[in-house]
Amino acid sequence: MTAEVLKITALNALHRELGAKMVPFAGYDMPVQYPLGVMKEHLHVRKAAGLFDVSHMGQIRLRGENIAQALEALMPQDVMGLPVDRQRYGLFTNEQGGILDDLMFANCGDSFMLVVNAACKDQDYMWLRQNLPESISMEMLNDQGLLALQGPAARQVMARLAPKTSTMVFMDTRSCQVAGIDCWLSCSGYTGEDGFEISVAAADTEALARLLLAQDEVEFIGLGARDSLRLEAGLCLYGHDMDETISPISANLLWAISKVRRPGEARAGNYPGAAVIAQQLAEGTDQKRVLLDVEGRAPVREGAEIVTADGSVVGRVSSGGFGPSIGRPLVMAYVANTVLSAGDALFASVRGKLLPVALRQAPFVEQRYFRG
Repeated sequence: MTAEVLKITALNALHRELGAKMVPFAGYDMPVQYPLGVMKEHLHVRKAAGLFDVSHMGQIRLRGENIAQALEALMPQDVMGLPVDRQRYGLFTNEQGGILDDLMFANCGDSFMLVVNAACKDQDYMWLRQNLPESISMEMLNDQGLLALQGPAARQVMARLAPKTSTMVFMDTRSCQVAGIDCWLSCSGYTGEDGFEISVAAADTEALARLLLAQDEVEFIGLGARDSLRLEAGLCLYGHDMDETISPISANLLWAISKVRRPGEARAGNYPGAAVIAQQLAEGTDQKRVLLDVEGRAPVREGAEIVTADGSVVGRVSSGGFGPSIGRPLVMAYVANTVLSAGDALFASVRGKLLPVALRQAPFVEQRYFRG
């Protein structure tokens, strides 16, 4: 067997210079943590600002006529109604109603920008090319880095370096210079905190990262804290909490299906899997993604079974870990709808022990996106 040849981002040398522990992730050599440690990195994002290297994500630029109409035929979101310089969360679906990937898409006026998951980006690109009209040109922006600045101090840091960003609200996008470096920014992120994602030329990525790290409020943050931050905020991770066998309805993502694309509305029914999803909306699904509180402090990991008092298996944990902000375990799981409706007592089965869990109706921490 040969060792996997990992791709690297433009910040690989900087990660190593700063003492990051590097691990394989989605085919890339990525930092899982820095000397500060996962727990302190996580808490720093919640109280100040954290900088993430997310350059492994796929950035795809679409150009041509009628892009919005063409994209709307591929996913259940309102693409045609998206204003210029605004962004939305989207889903690519297959004919069975399953989720091929989740993404962000932005209307840049003369083009659309898509940011897709690292592990899916090559197949997403091929799928788009097969399903979009030939008149629409596509480019995978391999020469662009991507940084995420997240946390309650992210806005003041960006306003200091790029004053035009101070008026941006959640899901706004803008091209501007950050300390003289050309960038494209979106007011979004993956932590539940206010912040920005910054697309920048690969050649300028290290200079921008060093500039941001020089700000008193900013620390580098690795994949470990990125995962616990998104889980506290109740955010899905593709390949764990959703995949091509799971529909948006089972994934509890009805909010992501735009109202104008739902059954009975004027622009419903022309995306892959629309008939399956319409049937599920009318009749329900066998299972649903939920958040669960865990009694005690024992961690409950992905793959653990959710059972009833008599030991009947009624669900499975899709993501689990410890929430540094709340000081206790947190769980995302798929559970049978019949059990949820009945309100039966539920337990996580961990190494032969049954740990009581309780259904939550809200994320473990408040989402603090700035909406103006």
